[in-house]
Formats: sequence, C-alpha cells, structure tokens
Amino acid sequence: MKSRKSKSRKRPAKPTKAKAKKAGKSAKRAPRPIELYYWPTPNGWKVSMMLEECKLPYVLKPVNIGKGEQFEPGFLKIAPNNRMPAIVDPDGPGGKPISVFESGAILQYLGRKTGKFYPADERKRVEVDEWLFWQMAGLGPMTGQASHFRNYAKKEDNAYALERYTNEVHRLLGVMNKRLATRQYLAGSYSIADMACWGWVKAINGMMSGFLAEFPNVKAWLERIGARPATEKGFKLGRELRKQAANDPKAEEERRKILFGQRART
Repeated sequence: MKSRKSKSRKRPAKPTKAKAKKAGKSAKRAPRPIELYYWPTPNGWKVSMMLEECKLPYVLKPVNIGKGEQFEPGFLKIAPNNRMPAIVDPDGPGGKPISVFESGAILQYLGRKTGKFYPADERKRVEVDEWLFWQMAGLGPMTGQASHFRNYAKKEDNAYALERYTNEVHRLLGVMNKRLATRQYLAGSYSIADMACWGWVKAINGMMSGFLAEFPNVKAWLERIGARPATEKGFKLGRELRKQAANDPKAEEERRKILFGQRART
C-alpha cells in the first residue's frame, strides 16, 4: 500500500521590509491640499484658475487686502512683499513644504509640479515665459494704474494720468490682438500665459465699456477662455467675500488708506 504524501498548504509569504516600505509610501501618495492665500482680483484669479485646471486639491485662505491682512506677520513670512496671492504646498520638492509668492512664480511652479500648461520643451517654454512676463511687466501694471485713476484717484488734475495709462492699455491690447490673429492662445496651446492675462482683460472689459470692440481677436479669446469650466470656478472663488467687504461703506476710507499710499515699514 502506497503511502500518501501529505500535501502541505503554502503559507502566504511574509512581506519583506522593502515591500512593506513601498506599500507604506503608496498609501501616503494622496496629495495634501495646497494652501491658497487669496483675494478675488486679477492676480488672485490666475492661481485659482490654474489650481482648478490641474485639479489640484487646495484650501482657501482669504487675505482681505482692504482690511490690511496682507501685513500680518504670519502672511509676511510667506509673502514678504505683502501682496497676495501666495501658496504653501505641503508636498513640495523632496516631499517637504514650500511657500511661493508672486503670481507668475506660482504659475511656473505649479506648471513644473504638474507638467501641465507649461511645456517642458525649452523653445515652447520660452514662448510661454515671454507672454507671461509681458503680462507681469505690462498688461497688469498698466491696467492697474488705469483702474486707479479711473476709480480711486481724485478727479482734479487727473486728466494726464488717465490718458497716459488708458492709452498704454489700448496699445497693449493692440499687441495682443495682432498676436491672436493667427492663433487661439498666446503661446499656441492654452498655457499659464493665457491664465495670467485673462483676469486683466476681463477687468478691462468691465472697466472700459465697449473697449474690446476694437480688438475682436482679444474679445474672442476672452470668451473662449471664459467658457472653460476651470475658469468659471476659479473666477467665482471668493466672490461673496468681496461683495461683503464692498457693502461696508464706512470702511471705504480705511480701505483707501490701506491699499494706497503705503510706504516702507521698518
């Protein structure tokens, strides 16, 4: 009689330390929310649009610039220029937190982090950077000055400044209109350069009624980007906070003192 060999059941292999460590890392890969220090302005919209486009988790940290919250010590550690927007990414380079201030720098950082809307190819990246810095150095500051002299400055002896900055905004829109005559977006494909410019053109359209009629390519571009779901979400972010602040007429004079005429704080 043949003896039956006992069939030994295979026990599941114990996970090695390397596998256990790898599994632990995989469990921690869910990104932590980026902290967005923000107020609903053209500079703020740049970053909220980018975060929405990239589907990055983020948590809103309102910075009420009309109340002077941009001068609080905690915020100045993140943004020493006392201007929003700024971000803190808890999952920065090497898995360590990083803070970034200045809207253009934030867009570039998020573009590198995600690989979206900021091409890796050097020639294409240079093209995006050209139009990003065109906005940072020209479209934004000139539109801001035009807005100031239209909406905030005393009307007396204001004609020269108003004409100066309105004309420069007009010139810049002409540059943009020519650029968009042969392409849908400033650098060919939709990029952080378009996100940087969109809020300022949106502001111009609201501030100078009918101004864009002279620039049909810019107008079509504005509508094209405005139709994107991420633009709609980014543009709406924090809108109710601004409405609440605007509905307090007693605070208007205080807002002016905080927003304009600041000198160095030692």
